[in-house]
Amino acid sequence: MSAPGLAAAEPGAEARRRGAWGLLVYLLLGVYFGIVITKAQVVSWFRIQEMFRFQSFHMYGIIGLAVAVAAVSVALLRKAGVRSLEGEPIRIPPKQLGKGVRYLAGGTVFGVGWAFTGACPGPLLALVGSGMTVMLAAIGAALLGTWTYGYLRPRLPH
Repeated sequence: MSAPGLAAAEPGAEARRRGAWGLLVYLLLGVYFGIVITKAQVVSWFRIQEMFRFQSFHMYGIIGLAVAVAAVSVALLRKAGVRSLEGEPIRIPPKQLGKGVRYLAGGTVFGVGWAFTGACPGPLLALVGSGMTVMLAAIGAALLGTWTYGYLRPRLPH
């Protein structure tokens, strides 16, 4: 029985509160990551151009380090048997390879977008945060492209 004047806790309120804190943690981690990649010049069109012209090891080193850290992290998660916040085992399903058409079409659209904007789509928000508000147009185009793909996906060959 609840105390007089106190309303019973709303069902699911605790889960929503935990979810809100989790989102805040993800937001703060994302801001921190954006600062790191900006300071490391990963978002610099000049560094990206150097990479594609094979003039500098900078970006290849960062990409290689990211792949190595991801591989070690996944191996450690599997070995430790880490579970999600809901207590379920973390599983990474195997990649299902499709026909070459999807990779050719997707890679072409990705590359053309990258060429037009001069920026990898990954750090677009970091670029906006660093003052390059022109990248809002690129974010809008990326969202429009994502929506278009979602709309056309049932009709596309996979």
